[in-house]
Amino acid sequence: MINKFVILFISVFAIGCATPGPATYGPVDANGFGFSETPIEADRYRILFRGSAGMSPETVEDFAFRRAAELTKEKGYDWFRVVGRSTAGDVRGGVDVGGGVGTGSIGRRSSVGVGLGGNFGRLGAREFYTTRLEVLMANGETPDDADAYNASIILDIARENDVAQ
Repeated sequence: MINKFVILFISVFAIGCATPGPATYGPVDANGFGFSETPIEADRYRILFRGSAGMSPETVEDFAFRRAAELTKEKGYDWFRVVGRSTAGDVRGGVDVGGGVGTGSIGRRSSVGVGLGGNFGRLGAREFYTTRLEVLMANGETPDDADAYNASIILDIARENDVAQ
């Protein structure tokens, strides 16, 4: 019985070690973490940031907004409006742990069986977040509404956060 727990512990530890650490900001890497964008129209893009394990949903969202601001400036625009937005989490990896107890008999013509089981959860699982933004870019004065963002201000904030870390 102890050997089974040792094997389980080693398995969960190995899975945890094999999972890549937090991704840094950048384009999609070999593990599938990072940003990508898809043009919809000349001034409209879908931006995706896939965070690795250990990244909070807020960080993943911040990185998606940072990419939206960079892309806005790269395309020659001043500000962007978020017209679609979602952040979703996904649990991957780990080992499901459960247990059960049962009774029965061998060699009798009749028997009564009683069983009890349960799921204790998942050990070593990690949560991954993905943010999707659809943005519409424009020039001029940034409108005073909650979904419009000045690209220069977003990039200044991102640079300040980089220095602070």
